[in-house]
Order: sequence, then C-alpha cells, then structure tokens
Amino acid sequence: MNGGSIDQQEMKHIWVITGPAGCGKTTVAQYLMKQLSLPYVEGDDYHSKASKHKMASNIPLTDDDRWSWLIELRKEAMKRLQSSQGVIVTCSALKHRYRDVLRVAHYENPNIQVHFIYLRADRKTLQERVANRQNHYMKKEMVNSQLDNLEEPEEEEWDAMSVDVRSTPEVVQLAALEVVKKKLAEYQHQA
Repeated sequence: MNGGSIDQQEMKHIWVITGPAGCGKTTVAQYLMKQLSLPYVEGDDYHSKASKHKMASNIPLTDDDRWSWLIELRKEAMKRLQSSQGVIVTCSALKHRYRDVLRVAHYENPNIQVHFIYLRADRKTLQERVANRQNHYMKKEMVNSQLDNLEEPEEEEWDAMSVDVRSTPEVVQLAALEVVKKKLAEYQHQA
C-alpha cells in the first residue's frame, strides 16, 4: 500500500472487474455501480470494430489488439474520476501485463489507486454462461482461448482480490461489494 505524503482522503479508486468471458463482469459491475453510486465504464464498448469482428469470428485477440484498448480504458476511467471518487470498469485483464497497463493510472496520478476484482470460474461454468448469452459477439468457443491466455492474479498482486462466481449472482454481487467496502475501510483507517 502506498503511504508517504498522499492524503488518503483524496484517494480515488478505479475498481476493475476482471475475468474471462462469462464470469459475470457486467452483472457485478452494474450492481456495484448502483450500490456505490459510481460511474461505470463497460470495457466491451471500447473494443475496436476490428477486434469485435475477430472475436465474433472465433479469432483470439493478440497482445497488439489489446494495447490500445487497455490504454483507452485507463484514460476513460481517469476521466470519469474528475467528477467522482471512484469508477467501476469491466475488463477481462487476462494477463498480468494487461493489468499493469491499467495500473499506470497510479503512476500518472498518485492519488489514484487501481483495484482488481477477479471473478474466478471454472471452464464448464464459463462455457455454459457464454452459450446462453443473447446478442453478444463473444462465442462459447472463445472461452477456451481466454482460459489459455489467463494468468490469474498472483499473491504479489496486492491490489487484486478474487471472488468465486460458482454461486448465485446475488451471492457473488454481495461478495464483490464486501471486497470493495473492506478495501475502502483500509484506506479510511490509514487516513
């Protein structure tokens, strides 16, 4: 955690809801947005048309496809913080280096802290959920490529917390909210 001369009361928070397709990022993010009265950035809306077309055609995105998307998400989240103490962002952030791109927000502004809430699910659960989606470009077959690329947050990633999503949506939502409240309490305690 960052100490030093940063006033914890001035700290702003980017809450990135992460995980592979079908883990419930949008559902959890919308719940947190309502419960915390924070703005929300839907990561899927920031993919280029070319990237959406690739995914709809069952072609996995490359790192090169993702860099500009991740930078755009970071910039949008920081922009939303100009009028709020926090923002909710959905982003798969499958790899450690993708999460690092989002973490740059803190280096650009030390009063911003980025947090990752990783929604953990098994392959079968993800495939079933994606297969049951309506009107989404991501197809069931893409779950395997996402899991092949997945680097679950490691212990050294102190800003990443995990929530198991094998329960009901309501239980998962409450667990995610509890993670946020606990983390905010830590910052208030330091103030």
